[in-house]
Amino acid sequence: MARMSLVLSLAVVAMLTPSVNARAANTDPDWPCIQRKVPQLSLGQIWNGPELPPAAKDFSKDPAVSGLVEEVAARRMPIAEAQKKIKDFAASLPAEQLAPKMAMLVQGMFDHMDAERSQVISGISRYAHKQLEMAAALRKEASNVDALRAKPDADPDDIERRTEQLKFATRIFNERVQSLTYVCEVPTIIEQRLYQLSKAVSETLAAKK
Repeated sequence: MARMSLVLSLAVVAMLTPSVNARAANTDPDWPCIQRKVPQLSLGQIWNGPELPPAAKDFSKDPAVSGLVEEVAARRMPIAEAQKKIKDFAASLPAEQLAPKMAMLVQGMFDHMDAERSQVISGISRYAHKQLEMAAALRKEASNVDALRAKPDADPDDIERRTEQLKFATRIFNERVQSLTYVCEVPTIIEQRLYQLSKAVSETLAAKK
């Protein structure tokens, strides 16, 4: 059980101790990811084309634009396919509709994907707090089992049962640590996808000039 406690402690420390770079990059001490926490994006981060008109915010009233936003925002669609859909949509538009529809598309993609990204970030924070709770519970149980093993009149079957339960709970904890490592990458993946899609719009508009 002493070995079990050591393994558990190492797992907890690995999860809860951010790297030096992470501490330097993040101002939120509860943020568990190495990636810097940026709760929301600005349009200027992903769009270097002309300023979007106020009418672009009405993208949800246009079924074709809002439908395309939903399609291309989905990460299951390869980025090259999504970019092609944008260019095909642009090619289908009359010349006078190209600029306003593309502006609506950019605004729609930004609003949709920035909201999705913010939801992921909130989920990461909740996930990390749950891990902290699990870590505390596992440390407490490891200490309790160690104390039980030290008792001369302890029931061997009880010790074995609680040891196996602790091993199982620790395995679940470590699997969640690995999952958190992947989930931490999702906000950046969304941001990069949004940039690439917006770039496709910019290139399409430039090609029509």
